[in-house]
Amino acid sequence: MLDALQLDFFRHAVAVGLLASLLCGLIGTLVVINRLVFLSGGIAHAAYGGIGLSVFLGIPFLAGTLGFALTSAWVMAAITLKAKHRSDTIIGVVWAVGMALGIILIDLTPGYHVDLMSYLFGSILTVTREDLYILSGAGLFVILVVGYFYHDLSSMAFDEEFARLRGVPVEGLYFLLVCMVALSVVLIIRVVGLILVMALMTIPPYIAEGYTASLRSMMLLSVCLSVLFMTAGLYLSFSFNLTSGAAIILTAAVGFFISMGLKTFLKGRKKTAR
Repeated sequence: MLDALQLDFFRHAVAVGLLASLLCGLIGTLVVINRLVFLSGGIAHAAYGGIGLSVFLGIPFLAGTLGFALTSAWVMAAITLKAKHRSDTIIGVVWAVGMALGIILIDLTPGYHVDLMSYLFGSILTVTREDLYILSGAGLFVILVVGYFYHDLSSMAFDEEFARLRGVPVEGLYFLLVCMVALSVVLIIRVVGLILVMALMTIPPYIAEGYTASLRSMMLLSVCLSVLFMTAGLYLSFSFNLTSGAAIILTAAVGFFISMGLKTFLKGRKKTAR
């Protein structure tokens, strides 16, 4: 690991991984406790339409993908608020349309295309200094927003009706949260890829939820777990020449199953003690 850190590209990858872990820990926690995993998955897959649009129009990937993802997120959020009983169907439709549109636009674009596989499965070892600056800005923005709205977000997550009675602008906060999810998803796609992004945003918070008693501690533990999985996955990827995104997610999956086994063991001991 120390030898790898002497290489510029690996240092960039570690730095970006740490920043992505921050986003995963904070936003992933809010996704899990607000039960927005399916909606977030819809945003992630619909974002492929933005990738296709960027290729077709020849515009920067971040601008095209983020714009498309934010638009898709707003559509899903608006419909979810108006017709919750049909939200899963609508999300599935937007999910499929975004993926299909991205593929068609790429097919219609003449000439050589960039390596789109890196957007499906991630390519953290090829990140640049510019990616590092963008993630730093996004991380700072998320910290400031979550810190400022922490109590309102906590109220909305655990008791929406009570939050309304307290005067919390639930609808506006919901749209803000969905926009932060879209921003985080688009940026993390660069790290682990579109297909794997939801695993990284949900596994650490899910594990953390079982060992914490407050939203703040859950976020903190989620960030720490994300850092652990990201660092271990990067090391495995570099050492054994594996796809970085897949190595990170499999590392997180191992942590998930260890956590599940530990919970089962502790429950068994409690029953025995009784």
